[in-house]
Amino acid sequence: MDNLKIVLLGGVRENGKNMYAVEVDDEIFILDAGLKYPDNELLGIDVVVPDLTYIEENIDKIVGIFLTHGHADAIGALPYIVANHDIPVFGSKLTIALAKITTQSDKTSRKFNGFHEIDETTAIDFNNATVSFFKTTHSIPDSLGIVVKTSAGQIVYTGDFKFDQAAIPMYQTDFGRIADIGKEKVLALLSDSANAESVYENSNEREIAEYILETFKYQKGRIVVASVASNIQRMQQIIDAASTLNRKVAIAGKDAEKIVRTAMKLGYLKVPEEILINEKELKNYEPEQIVLIETGKMGEPIKLLQKMANAKRGPFKIMKGDLVFIATTPTYAMETIVAKTRDMIYRADAEVKTVSDGNLHPSGHANKTDLQLMINLLRPENIVPIQGEYRLLDKHAELANETGLSYKNIFLTQKGDVLSYENGQFHFATAVTAGDTMIDGIGVGDIGSIVLRDRQMLAEDGVFIAVVTIDRKKKKIVARPKVNARGFIYMRDNKRLLNESVDVIVKAIENNLENKDFDWANLKQDVREDLNKYLYEQTRRHPMILPVIMEVNQNRHRARK
Repeated sequence: MDNLKIVLLGGVRENGKNMYAVEVDDEIFILDAGLKYPDNELLGIDVVVPDLTYIEENIDKIVGIFLTHGHADAIGALPYIVANHDIPVFGSKLTIALAKITTQSDKTSRKFNGFHEIDETTAIDFNNATVSFFKTTHSIPDSLGIVVKTSAGQIVYTGDFKFDQAAIPMYQTDFGRIADIGKEKVLALLSDSANAESVYENSNEREIAEYILETFKYQKGRIVVASVASNIQRMQQIIDAASTLNRKVAIAGKDAEKIVRTAMKLGYLKVPEEILINEKELKNYEPEQIVLIETGKMGEPIKLLQKMANAKRGPFKIMKGDLVFIATTPTYAMETIVAKTRDMIYRADAEVKTVSDGNLHPSGHANKTDLQLMINLLRPENIVPIQGEYRLLDKHAELANETGLSYKNIFLTQKGDVLSYENGQFHFATAVTAGDTMIDGIGVGDIGSIVLRDRQMLAEDGVFIAVVTIDRKKKKIVARPKVNARGFIYMRDNKRLLNESVDVIVKAIENNLENKDFDWANLKQDVREDLNKYLYEQTRRHPMILPVIMEVNQNRHRARK
């Protein structure tokens, strides 16, 4: 073996968007292909996926995409890869079923059918490595860790995991298999860091199920549950509680219903007969007979709760007497939004509770003890903390050091970093192109920093539009400029400002018309700059300025924007 590299394409210094590559000579193994939901400053962006430049440049070397579980942070980027490339995709039964839903929902990838089901007993031999799997515990069944075994040693990727000693068989970790992997040489461990800061023991799922049932038991009105549809374990707990209390369950959203139906069909979700009802049937039942599960667009339930709280009418409007139960554990980045959402729900005269109430600490990710146990079971020579913002990666590094691993064998990375194995140790090699590809509607990667800057400017300071007609031959303004503004000032109360801004426009245009070297670009730029300077002096704001300049000449009109 001449070449062994680990390439970080996503999932480091961020929440979600997991994607890693292991290069072994002329073969490349892609581990997960996830997305992340945008931060607030990414205005209008639906989701973010990894930059696919590395995949495009090395497509002939990629032997497969290997998936750990069926959440969007592991499978959400698949449609944007397989739409143009016929790469084999490997995953467990439920993971593949959910991956198919993901690819079929996008018209560019719905014809892809290169899926291959594997399980924890599978081992796939390639020319330069063998890929095998091990069972892990997460909030969705069929979660797996991945082992890439090379002649130099093993690269182990945990995926999202935690240890739950009280887990039911469908979710149990195979501790024996992990220990067996650790008996052989583990060169590097890529390990989940999303919950590395937690000092609390994760509550086991039996305790959470009991809390949900207890919460539902004393609610007299309708129960509205905000959950992630692919969190199958939480969905099961909600359905079990509803069934025990003889409530019907309605699921808002076709995508969520697809996921639930798929999990039911494969036997991963047990739903009593006739408990599920559709939106039209809601009117046939009293509020105290209903549990409404909403998952939101793209699996983001919190923002939809805000719309439900503000809705004027409809079956999904939050009403007086409702209990809104937030069954998802928000990231730190979402805490402000969750607080705002709770306030909006209370304004709608409903009550709010979360799965984190009642002194519970629910998480699908490993805490300090779990992370250190995984390290002690696998005994890796090197560790690469992944899946988390920098402070989480750094905390994971500290925890790894406490187990006896030297900091020189712990690699804190960023997107695009490459770890190359040479002379018995890893070191940083030349980085590859990596970053974010933003998805906005049907647009893939066509939204860049300039567009986002313009959106931010519009959101913060609004737009100022100036319309003027000129006669370039006669070197005069045909009609006095008209101005308009949106999101900048209240025009009725700012007539002086508007009149003076017209004078600024007139002066800028007249100066350009007198110039022998007249240029349209210079004219528009002067109008923008002079207006921007004047408006900032008056308001301390920088609106987006759009000059629309029309030329009249021999009965022809031309607009210049």
